[in-house]
Amino acid sequence: MTRFMVEVTEELVRIVSIEAEDEYEALTKVRQLYREEEIVLDWSDFLDAEFNILSDD
Repeated sequence: MTRFMVEVTEELVRIVSIEAEDEYEALTKVRQLYREEEIVLDWSDFLDAEFNILSDD
């Protein structure tokens, strides 16, 4: 039997509503919340999965 290396990639997505003065501040606030683990994506945020065979080069 042959052994294969298979890459599994999941995409998780969540829409976050946040108050901010502008787009830059909104992104900064959400990034900070994510870094501080105030926003944690889980199974309910699942969007898609992709499976790829890795070459043996």
